[in-house]
Amino acid sequence: MKNSRKTLHILTALFALLAIIEMGWLRASLPLENRLSDFFVRMQAQDLQPDPQIVIVDIDDGSLARMQEVAGNWPWPRAVHGELVRGIARQRPAAIVFDILFSERDQYRPESDRLFNEALGTDSRIYFPLVRRDATLDASGAPVAQIAPLLGLLRTETAEPDARIALLPPLAIETRYWRTGTINFAEDRDGVGRRYQLYSPAHGWLIPSLPARVAADLGYAVPPRSDFVLAWRGKAGSFQHIPYADLYDDFSRERPQRRQDEFSGKIVVIGTAATGMHDLRVTPMSSLYPGMEILATALDNLKNGRMMRPAPSWLAPLLALALLALLYAAFLRGINALKTSWALSAGTLLALGASYAAAGQLTLLPVLLPLLLAWGYYFACALQEYLRERRTREQAVQLFSRFVNPHVVQELVAHGGLSRSGESREITVLFSDIRGFTSLSENRSPQEVVSLLNRYFTLQVEVVFRHGGSLDKFIGDCIMAFWGAPLDDPEHARHAVEAALEMSDVLQRFRQELGEQGAAFDVGIGIHSGPAVVGLIGSEQRREYTAIGDTVNLASRIEGLTKGVSRILVSAETRRLCGDAFDFKPFGSYNVKGRAGQVELFAPERKETP
Repeated sequence: MKNSRKTLHILTALFALLAIIEMGWLRASLPLENRLSDFFVRMQAQDLQPDPQIVIVDIDDGSLARMQEVAGNWPWPRAVHGELVRGIARQRPAAIVFDILFSERDQYRPESDRLFNEALGTDSRIYFPLVRRDATLDASGAPVAQIAPLLGLLRTETAEPDARIALLPPLAIETRYWRTGTINFAEDRDGVGRRYQLYSPAHGWLIPSLPARVAADLGYAVPPRSDFVLAWRGKAGSFQHIPYADLYDDFSRERPQRRQDEFSGKIVVIGTAATGMHDLRVTPMSSLYPGMEILATALDNLKNGRMMRPAPSWLAPLLALALLALLYAAFLRGINALKTSWALSAGTLLALGASYAAAGQLTLLPVLLPLLLAWGYYFACALQEYLRERRTREQAVQLFSRFVNPHVVQELVAHGGLSRSGESREITVLFSDIRGFTSLSENRSPQEVVSLLNRYFTLQVEVVFRHGGSLDKFIGDCIMAFWGAPLDDPEHARHAVEAALEMSDVLQRFRQELGEQGAAFDVGIGIHSGPAVVGLIGSEQRREYTAIGDTVNLASRIEGLTKGVSRILVSAETRRLCGDAFDFKPFGSYNVKGRAGQVELFAPERKETP
């Protein structure tokens, strides 16, 4: 028990240390935690609807095909976009946000670029994306002091005035119309985009993202941090999509058929979901999520102040340590491992349900790592408990194989072992003592005497085991055995008498082996049935499985009365329990020490077969 508790203490300390190291430094389980959170976020978001005030004008596959005659192959002349901008701007939208890069001037159609820029002058709420290039290219980038006013870069206390930044600005757009922001896709370590940048730091300067620039201009609150976790609403395609070609055609008609206030007060995102444009990203919602819908989601979040919030950093460690402490207490108190597993399963479902509900409240509640640690600790402790129990059973088998038929031992172990406190049972006790052993040993060396006794006892113990008896002990040249314990045996009296009769037969064969010297070798067998206390009795250092009580004493007294009377004598109680299984020859009644009345004795005989 002490070793078992020591092992439990060591396992507890190891798992507590593992929890601290993993949550504080390694974070190796973070991808799994993120995938679980993604699943909960996806389930919660799929039935929600995004803000109807954000609309997407989609350059889809159909629009590319239908615009072929008007605009040719992609990329279209910028004048086409100019016509679309004029039509939308007439309806006074809150903002027009392009998710299309205009990083190069059209060298072959400069007039088209000019017409596009003229159209931009009709509305001051048109925004364009730029790309923050790899920081290693900054040395060849533009001087930040020149481009900061044009791109809306924010200066911090650590800003380097002589720094250069590698950017990909909308060079096809005149600088007076540069209302820009970055659209760089931010991936976590597992390649999934869950966040959107608000500001990209560069040499002490902050480059606003496109959603942050739009939100700030429209008066929406922009959190003063580098990024935020997106709160999704609906599946891919849940935003209102209007095919670019439908809108272009309607604006070209003398009498437009669409509502003239369709975009009034709305944020209009112009982008593409066409399959050939490769603007598809991996997000918690889908592995092929359109980039323009990520931009629209970021705008939705900033407009409505709706963002995912991480739970307090101390919550996951606290949950992990609480689970470990509860499991430690359960194993320390010896609570059944199966019951503990059911309780842990219920706790697991409760924690997962809480995490799912928290996702619906825009909170990311990490529970996977605490649960993995708890289950790992449980299985480690359960394995240790199993191995300890196995060792105990093996010790029980080794112990009781000395006294009981090995097959009985296996059945005993299968039924859960023994009651260490002892129990009262109805049993039959047999004593068998050797007669004439003194004369037999006079002409033999001590080694020969021991060998002869061992040979005899081996033969007789095999008989006891064969009839389901338990060997209690050897008392000098006497054997004590009993039936009815440790396993229940309704026929314990009959089995004991059958064993006695066979022991008599074995004695006859053994005497023949001894030859003339075996003539004086004999045994006396006494049997009595009644209640007795059986169990492991002894000191902490040594215990024996034995039977004690008046039934044992009387069986020993009966064995002493066999001398000169009969090789086998049984009590009236044993005869009664045997029923008609044997013939019994009465040998009268005898006074027995410790008994007020006389004891009636009988000699059993096998029934004659017809």
